[in-house]
Amino acid sequence: MQFQQLLYFVAVAETRHFTRAAERVHVAQPSLSQQIKALERELGAELFSRARGNITLTDAGETLLPLARRILADADTARLEVQELAQLRRGRVRLGVTPSICTGMLPDVLRAFHDAHPGIELLIEESGSLDLVRELARGALDLALIALPLPPSAPALTTVELLTEDLVVVSSADRPAPGGGGELTIRGLRDEPMVMFRHGYDLRELTVAACRAEGFEPVFTVEGGEMDAVLGFARAGLGIAVVPAMVVDRAGPGLRVTPLAGSPLRRTIALAHRTDVAPPRAARELQRILTG
Repeated sequence: MQFQQLLYFVAVAETRHFTRAAERVHVAQPSLSQQIKALERELGAELFSRARGNITLTDAGETLLPLARRILADADTARLEVQELAQLRRGRVRLGVTPSICTGMLPDVLRAFHDAHPGIELLIEESGSLDLVRELARGALDLALIALPLPPSAPALTTVELLTEDLVVVSSADRPAPGGGGELTIRGLRDEPMVMFRHGYDLRELTVAACRAEGFEPVFTVEGGEMDAVLGFARAGLGIAVVPAMVVDRAGPGLRVTPLAGSPLRRTIALAHRTDVAPPRAARELQRILTG
């Protein structure tokens, strides 16, 4: 099994088209097809089903795909690690962040890193914690800022806690205050319609779990948004939203902020990376700034 064969296999698997895959990896289509056939002979199984021009993965192909992606990602990391030996004058860092962190603490940190290492490319992926954990596992990210605790199914990750933040309720400043304007507890959210993040966001899971612990299911008027969308829905009066306190200062006008009394909701943010693979040198430098 050759590295190039795995590269070609992943390209076909992701494009579901031999010609487009060949264009993507800059090789002639017959050469790519020959290498795929050689790989299938080596493994003793067909990797693709070719029926009437439709390319789909066989069971063997489905099994190989995540392993091939991991091998390619690890090889890419090794190449970058060698390149970055030149005093961090070039390289890249692939950082995953939750939307609240992206609009909160991250801009100042990235500015400090960029000023110190202007030749390092910063690639930011913004998503929910659950999605970021999956991206770390498959080698698509070097580091990620995620919310703890990790889900039971999470891969082996090394985490360093950075901060604990309160969650607050935001609502339209043009509508009556939630809870009648008095003290607001989690139980007081029972009769408040909510706008909710899409699946994959730790904020969704945390909020729903807190409501269920108080004996009720939250009611969603709108669900499926990202951070900016959820704040916009709340500002428009579609419902309340439970968000990290750090995003409020940057959220703009038109929102009322109500702290949660009683047993407030909090979440812990940590910096994570795969335990079995050391981050590249440039990522370790960003790690040092974030944890310093």
